[in-house]
Amino acid sequence: MRTATVTADGDRIRWVELPGREPSRVFVHGLGATSPAYFTEVAVHPLLAGHRSLLIDLLGHGLSDRPTGFGYSLEEHADALAAALVAADVSGAELIAHSMGGSVAIVLAARHPRLVSRLVLVDANLDPLPRVPGSGGSSGIAAYTEREFLDGGWEEVRDRAGAHWWSTMRLAGREALHRSATRLVEGTVPTMRELLLDLKIPRTFLLPEADGPLPGADALAEAGVAVVPIPDCGHNIMLDNPQAFVEATAAALAAEGRP
Repeated sequence: MRTATVTADGDRIRWVELPGREPSRVFVHGLGATSPAYFTEVAVHPLLAGHRSLLIDLLGHGLSDRPTGFGYSLEEHADALAAALVAADVSGAELIAHSMGGSVAIVLAARHPRLVSRLVLVDANLDPLPRVPGSGGSSGIAAYTEREFLDGGWEEVRDRAGAHWWSTMRLAGREALHRSATRLVEGTVPTMRELLLDLKIPRTFLLPEADGPLPGADALAEAGVAVVPIPDCGHNIMLDNPQAFVEATAAALAAEGRP
């Protein structure tokens, strides 16, 4: 396990690192998750193994610190991640990023272009979302005020999340979980989608085939973003169908791409 200080208050991001050749590959988890739990199986698969790989946990999640004074916006997550990558002497990395982590990766690439050479986004959030009381995921978490969430709303979220997601969500700081969800549904200005369209690096977007066409897929394709449906999976593509995930990801990382 490696670590780096990423805020002026001394908060630390931690990651599991696998040695190998450059360019480095950085795996970034989604809301309430942790990269070692979600990505280890695919990171060591023969189709992806051999590169230096950082299975990194965002602030507030997993192995990393859970500061209560941090804002947890997508921009703040991206800047903290950037500080960790600089400390790890990473530049021009290939980012494989899931869900909220994909949103953070887009913002990272826009704000710190030297650090990112390629994006593989795994069912990432591209647009602001409504707050929906009682729903799963970020929309349901963000429907609470922070006080409501800390005073017991988190228990309702726990019960809705189910044992699998809660097994990693319980590692997240409660302030971190609520603020991350709230800032995710608010999105960025410009939106994550608009930032993605403007990036001049190879970009691939993986989504569950069962979800149907990705909204705005034609505009993404026109901008050079490869949109790849993956069969037999839900939102957690790398866990539900790891073989299809590694095949699609390996192809994306090998492709020349079009800016």
